[in-house]
Order: sequence, then C-alpha cells, then structure tokens
Amino acid sequence: MSAFAPALVARARPLRASIAARAAAAALLAALFGTAAAQEAPQLDLPRVELTAGMHRIDAQVAATPQERQTGLMFRKEMPAHEGMLFVFEQPAAQCFWMKNTLLPLTAAFVDDDGTIVNLEDMKPQTLDSHCSAKPVRYVLEMNQGWFAKKGLKAGTKLAGVPFRRK
Repeated sequence: MSAFAPALVARARPLRASIAARAAAAALLAALFGTAAAQEAPQLDLPRVELTAGMHRIDAQVAATPQERQTGLMFRKEMPAHEGMLFVFEQPAAQCFWMKNTLLPLTAAFVDDDGTIVNLEDMKPQTLDSHCSAKPVRYVLEMNQGWFAKKGLKAGTKLAGVPFRRK
C-alpha cells in the first residue's frame, strides 16, 4: 500500500459515514491498490510469440497489461526449457523486477527496442530483491535460470521476433 493510502482511508471514513459511503471507499481503495484476494494461480492462457536468439527458439507468453505484468510467472511450479515470458511496457523506462510468489529461479533479460539484450539478472525465488535494467527498456524476457548461460547468450546478443521489428 502506498504512503498516501492511510490518508485516503481517513478521508473515506468520516465519523458519521454511511455504510454505502464506506463501501464506496473500499471499492475505490481496491481499485487503486489491488485486493487481498489477488490471483493465486499461474496465468497460463496469455498470448504467445515466437522469439529467436541465434538458432535458439523461445516460446514466450506475452504479459502486456499491468495485471498480466504484475502476476508474471508467479505460482508456476515448472516451465519447459524453451518457454519464457516477455513483459511488454508502453515505453522504455528503468524496469525493476522481484520474485515474491515466484517459485522458479529465473533469469531476466532486459531488452532494448531493437532486440538487443542490455543486461541479464539471475533472480532467486520468493524474494523481494530488486533486479533492474541497466538503462531504460521496453521489454523484459524471463527464462528459467541458466538458460541464457547454457546457450552462450549475454548482454549484446540480439533477439529476433515480431516485437523487435522496426515499425
């Protein structure tokens, strides 16, 4: 919850507020900050895109909405070696990821608009450690930890696929 949430709650509960006003305030807070009953199952039905890294094929789920990006690969107990998740943001910015409720060790590739990997970050499951892009990026590709290293892929490697084609 953000720092200004308690102020909203305080304003939303005047001494003589009606039940309806309290319900409206609760709905507003839920819309602003999410609900306690957030998704607790993996999201497996996202659209997919095929990416390549040299001769290596990646079947990536695409997380493009705020809710899809927030849930990411949480609650997944396994993921095939050639699969991952591509997080797509509206515009380049410093992107930071953490692993709360994520059960798999992952590597995040922070990717430039042209498909160039800017930096790679190994991430430990179920931690709140922050892993950030070295510069503003629009894309982040999460794969099983070690996948990039086993394929010899590092910062400077270029990924190919529909998201990285010039418009």
